[in-house]
Amino acid sequence: MASDASSVIVQKYGSPAPIARLAGWTMLAVLAAYLINNVLDVGFGFGRATTFITAGNTAALVPLIVYAVAIGLAILYVFSTRQVALRWDAHIIHKFNVYIIRACFWSVLLVGIVDTGIAFMRVEDLWGSTLSPEMISSLKSARFVGGSIHIPLIIAGFVIALFTRTLGFTWLALLIVAAELAIVVTRFVFSYEQAFMGDLVRYWYAALFLFASAYTLFDEGHVRVDVLYAGFTDKTRGFVNAVGSLFLGASTCWIILALGINGKQSMINSPILNFEVTQSGGNGLFVKYQMAAFLAIFAITMLIQFTSYFLEAIADYRNEPGHRKPASVAH
Repeated sequence: MASDASSVIVQKYGSPAPIARLAGWTMLAVLAAYLINNVLDVGFGFGRATTFITAGNTAALVPLIVYAVAIGLAILYVFSTRQVALRWDAHIIHKFNVYIIRACFWSVLLVGIVDTGIAFMRVEDLWGSTLSPEMISSLKSARFVGGSIHIPLIIAGFVIALFTRTLGFTWLALLIVAAELAIVVTRFVFSYEQAFMGDLVRYWYAALFLFASAYTLFDEGHVRVDVLYAGFTDKTRGFVNAVGSLFLGASTCWIILALGINGKQSMINSPILNFEVTQSGGNGLFVKYQMAAFLAIFAITMLIQFTSYFLEAIADYRNEPGHRKPASVAH
């Protein structure tokens, strides 16, 4: 099982680097404010912060204040901790990101197992007299299942993640293989297959692919065209990684977020708000809306990791001690 432990002892204090740290923490502050603004806009109708200026929307003053407070806190933190090392900031940001990823893995594990059980009972009509007709009818509604069952399970996943220290890539991959094997056995041995079985494989595979990307970046596991990079010194690599993190990595994440969660009708917000389901309807899992959210989680965790990667790259460029050698084993 993949672990988030690092073999390198990270020193908390080092040479001041206020500009780089300010860039990193401001990026995270804007991300937090952007996500809060999205909730205020979609859930409560405050509008985007920009509409306060462009359309004179006074309600948008609230999210505008959120941005100001978030950025102000980032500035305050940086200048009140001048001696904190770049690698320490990168380490703390990475640890927080690992928690988010770990919590998401636990959430999809719980939701996948429970929703598969509900779907099986629903398809085969096995409720019997154990549930009232009203509850049976509710369990056929994606909105009820999503709001009353999935959300508590997701919260439970975040709580469980507080008490574990593993990421679970290996186990989730094993579960995907087991789910696919179950389809093969039931199809060719028992001539039985339902839509929810394929939905479970796609649901878990999407989570594995999108959630693991941020940790793979930390572990240098992504494919890199290193015809030139392999011959660079650590300082040159730091410069290249820092520039790439900002202008290639972070910018891509912001584009995904800007297009995906920009109003109620955007491609990520809309499926979530409507608890969108697949075309198989009642025969499948009620998780399609979560798979849309996976894109946002991917962009958020990658942006956080790129921020950590940027700070560590600047530390490499400055030849600061504590350079981390990524593990050679893929997770």
